[in-house]
Amino acid sequence: MSVQPSKIVCVGRNYADHAKELGNAIPERPVLFIKPPSSLIGLDDGIRWNQQLGECHFECEISLRIDRPLSNETDPEKALQAIGALTLGLDLTLRDLQTELKNKGEPWERAKAFDGACVLADWIDVNEVTDWAALEFSFVQNGIEKQHGFTVDMLFDIATVLVNISQAFSLQPGDVVMTGTPKGVAALQPKDQLLLKLKTQKAEHVWQTFCKDF
Repeated sequence: MSVQPSKIVCVGRNYADHAKELGNAIPERPVLFIKPPSSLIGLDDGIRWNQQLGECHFECEISLRIDRPLSNETDPEKALQAIGALTLGLDLTLRDLQTELKNKGEPWERAKAFDGACVLADWIDVNEVTDWAALEFSFVQNGIEKQHGFTVDMLFDIATVLVNISQAFSLQPGDVVMTGTPKGVAALQPKDQLLLKLKTQKAEHVWQTFCKDF
């Protein structure tokens, strides 16, 4: 299935250690924001951003593709059945700009929704997952592991996230949900070589990408 998403829904602060490293409070409910379809690129495209706007940080996240409509759902099991595939994605953030916007009390879109701000690896069939709480993933920058995450550490598990999102706004087939990032986010640099690893119950998947030279 390769339907263009109507939206990309991101969950902020879903790992306590990540919230703490940015000096944010631990949320009482999922923090949601949206990236537009124009922000979406594949890993093969390489990563590029406007360096004049300051540092661009990586945030590696388990990402879900919705294959069935989901609206006002209350049953966690039914919410999980709407997932058709998963992968790893990078929620890129212009951190200096985001901090400036936060300090002014303005929305984050300029820092989170720019062209190329959502980088997705190849989709993996959902049948590889037998336990959503037992997924493991990591992000490596120039041979050094920077992030290592486990879904069991999420503040809000994947079913809870989908139920919560569906009660705020409907999810349509093709929509993408990025489920949050663990600690270890940091700045990207031109010419960086990046490695993303995802371990399901049936296989380990590895993808590579790079930051373009400006």
